[in-house]
Amino acid sequence: MHTPHTPHTPHWHFVKKRTADPAGGAVYVNDDGTRYRRTGGEALAAEAAYQRRLAELGYPVPRVLDEGTTGDGHVFVVEESLGERSLHDMALESLDGTRTLSDTVVDLAAEVGSRLLRAQAVHAVTADLQALRAWVQEAGWTDNVFAENPDLDTPRVQTALDRAVTQLAGVPLVRGHLDYGLPNVLPVGVIDWQHHGLVPLGYDTALALEIVPFKGGTKGYLASPEQRRRYLEALNKAARATTGQSLSQHLAPFLLVKALFFLALMHPIDPARTDKHLKWQYRRHLFMEVLEQYERTRAVDPARFLTLDDFAARHGAPGHP
Repeated sequence: MHTPHTPHTPHWHFVKKRTADPAGGAVYVNDDGTRYRRTGGEALAAEAAYQRRLAELGYPVPRVLDEGTTGDGHVFVVEESLGERSLHDMALESLDGTRTLSDTVVDLAAEVGSRLLRAQAVHAVTADLQALRAWVQEAGWTDNVFAENPDLDTPRVQTALDRAVTQLAGVPLVRGHLDYGLPNVLPVGVIDWQHHGLVPLGYDTALALEIVPFKGGTKGYLASPEQRRRYLEALNKAARATTGQSLSQHLAPFLLVKALFFLALMHPIDPARTDKHLKWQYRRHLFMEVLEQYERTRAVDPARFLTLDDFAARHGAPGHP
C-alpha cells in the first residue's frame, strides 16, 4: 500500500458523495482537473483492480495512478481524468429547442462504443448456457427484482429468459461494464466500472441509444430512428470485423435483461413517496411491455414505450402533475 493521503488537503476538492458504495466515500478532483480521487470500501478496490486489467488489455478506460488507504480506513483510488463532460452532458448542452440528440454526440458514441467493442472482442471467451444464465442473473439483478416483485417470478417470465439465453448461444462473453450508457461515456473513453462482469459481446455498447427511453423522457433527449440505425450499423461493422457476426439480432434478448436491470432497487419503502411509487410502477410497466413485444415478435422497439408523463396520465397516478 502507498502512504495514506487525506482528502482535506488543498490539492483535492470535493465533487460529490459516492452513494452506490456500501462503505460510503466521495469523489474529489485535483486543482487542474487532470486527476480524480475516489474513496470507498472493498468494492472500490475490486473496481480499481478490474480497471487496471482493462487498461492492460487496451480498453478505453482511465489509468489508475495510485491507490491505498486513508487515515480513517477508507480505500482510495486516484485515476486520470478523461474530461469533465460526458456524452450525456454534451447531449443536454446541444439541445436546440427539440429533444433530438445531436449528431455529433451520436457519432462520438459510435466511435467510443466501437473502440470498446473491438477491445472486448479481442479478449472474448467462449460462453456456455450456464455462463449466459449467470449473466442474466447478475446483469438483470434478478434476485433483487423478483424479491421486490414476486408476482413477476412466473413460468412465463422464466420461459422468456430461457429463450433469450438460447437465442444468445454462441455469442462470446467479454469483460463488460453492466451499466453502460451516455452518462458513463466520454469522448475518449468509458468511466465508472463498478458493476463489472462477463457479458455477451455487444450487451454494453449496442444498447447505448436503445436504453434512453427507459428513463421515461426525463433525460431531455431522444435518439431518432435514423440515429439509432446509424449508431447500430457502426457497432455492427466493428463486430463483423472482429467476430464475423452482427449485433442487431441480439437486441431483443439484451433489452429483456436490461428491462430487469432498470427495475432493480426500485421498490419504494416509504409509502408517502408517491413519486417513487410512480417510477416503480412505470418500470414494471416497461418490463411487461418488453416482455410482450419479445413474446409476439422476438423484437423490442423502445420507441414504442410510453413516457413517464403519459403513463401517469393514463393510469391517473396520484401525486403527479
